[in-house]
Amino acid sequence: MFDQREKIALFIDGANLYATSKTLGFDIDYRRMLKHFGEKAYLLRAYYYTALIEDQEYSSIRPLIDWLDYNGYTVITKPTKEFTDSSGRRKVKGNMDLELAVDALELAGTVNHYVLFSGDGDFRCLVEALQRKGCKVSVVSTVSTQPPMIADDLRRQADHFVDLVSLKKEIGRDAAERPVQTQRHDDDEDDYEDEDF
Repeated sequence: MFDQREKIALFIDGANLYATSKTLGFDIDYRRMLKHFGEKAYLLRAYYYTALIEDQEYSSIRPLIDWLDYNGYTVITKPTKEFTDSSGRRKVKGNMDLELAVDALELAGTVNHYVLFSGDGDFRCLVEALQRKGCKVSVVSTVSTQPPMIADDLRRQADHFVDLVSLKKEIGRDAAERPVQTQRHDDDEDDYEDEDF
């Protein structure tokens, strides 16, 4: 699937990868992820996309974002948008699809092989556009859950589909290994400390 001569880039939809790995019962070890893909080909870039709630005093994802930023990842964030739905419930939206797509297309002349960590069907058009530019695209998500966490049309469009379960030994860490946290906010992605990665 990978060629040592290829230049590859990782594009990680943070919220989607978190939800997928949590459903599968393990955490991602981001240091091991860089090492694993760096051994497969020339790893040019690793991008991590996530939205942040700005007005929170403490965000449990902040330590992860800081760690990634200092350890080889390019982190792209934007503030979430808050709105009230038709039922009067407060909702928070933080979609990073457009930012990920623009960054991926800008690298199309440089990168040979994209690895997209997301099951979001909205990325099917992006995958198709990258393929038209002569790039290979591997999509990492899972079909091991019921229902699968990847949109069928995205899986069909990808050059390669990699089930996240198959990467558990290379890039995973059992959720039980996570250190006990002193503060928890269930509406954040996860709690992290520096030694977690």
